[in-house]
Amino acid sequence: MLTIDRLSLSEKPTIQELLHNLPQVGRVEWIGVRGKKRQPLTELTKVTAQSGNGLQGDRYAGKSGRREVTLIQAEHIKAVSSMLQIDEIHPQQCRRNIVVSGINLLALKDKQFEIGDAVLEMTGLCHPCSRMEETFGAGGYNAMRGHGGINARVLQDGDIRLGDSVKVVDTDN
Repeated sequence: MLTIDRLSLSEKPTIQELLHNLPQVGRVEWIGVRGKKRQPLTELTKVTAQSGNGLQGDRYAGKSGRREVTLIQAEHIKAVSSMLQIDEIHPQQCRRNIVVSGINLLALKDKQFEIGDAVLEMTGLCHPCSRMEETFGAGGYNAMRGHGGINARVLQDGDIRLGDSVKVVDTDN
């Protein structure tokens, strides 16, 4: 992966170079799966990701290759909390499988990334649903817009644990 050294830039980097420059490493802060529709997520310390299937025990497992795993940034949960003027939002309320911190999930577009032993690939944005109004009250849906995270599919099986790193896989080699 290309890494741009800020101190040695003699010329302006191209947009392509900037898009490939993601040296940050994130961290898994929370994991959850939902066994049945409209049920709360079960909080876990470890989950197994399976290629073509998703997360073991999740209701979406085996149903949709584009939404095998949902991820959201912890930093965005704080932003939504601020907009709703709520002291704290529990990750379970956002209805996403994995909460990460320290890395911009949107920067993972067109990249493979490692979480623990698993390798995933972003398949699109994870837009909020109308359940956000039920969960957070009036304005919950709009507060989550632009902060809903991403959908991903599993490319390589592996376990994902609390505290695991989230980093781009170098596919240039």
